[in-house]
Amino acid sequence: MTRTAPRQEAFVESFAATPVPGAAPAALGSDDLIELLFFAYRDFVGDPDRILADYGFGRAHHRVLHFVDRYPGLTIAELLDILRITKQSLNRVLKDLIGQGYVAQKPGSSDRRQRLLYCTASGAELAADLTRVQARRLARALAAPDARGSPEDFLMAMIEPEDRPAVQRLMARRGSDGGGA
Repeated sequence: MTRTAPRQEAFVESFAATPVPGAAPAALGSDDLIELLFFAYRDFVGDPDRILADYGFGRAHHRVLHFVDRYPGLTIAELLDILRITKQSLNRVLKDLIGQGYVAQKPGSSDRRQRLLYCTASGAELAADLTRVQARRLARALAAPDARGSPEDFLMAMIEPEDRPAVQRLMARRGSDGGGA
């Protein structure tokens, strides 16, 4: 069993206790909303994961490509701040992306020690492919007639249609004793 650090515990308690302006009381502690967010996220990142696997890349590569493509000339420091990862993790991912020709780095014009990051043509194409599959999933979910009722409905619409019944069955089990030990 893991124990939450006191600082993290205080944050969670404070965050959970802070009312959200305009939020319905039922949505504030909604286990359904949290659970659906996990399933929606799984499918939202699953689309690009399948593409990235063909390149030997993972989600960290995706995040780096996303931001470098959208903000050409991004510095390493800015990217570290955006991603909130260690310099070591970023260096590993950048080594892959630069080594395989998806990202290029250039020295800064005023500070030659500064490394500015840019997508190459193949990096921009890969970033566009990844964005395209995620945008398609969002568009489908937003267009679903039953996605307009609540955040839960939208998140359910983000989940693969064939997986929705299983997710609904699983969530219906929560709170029941289920005959377990």
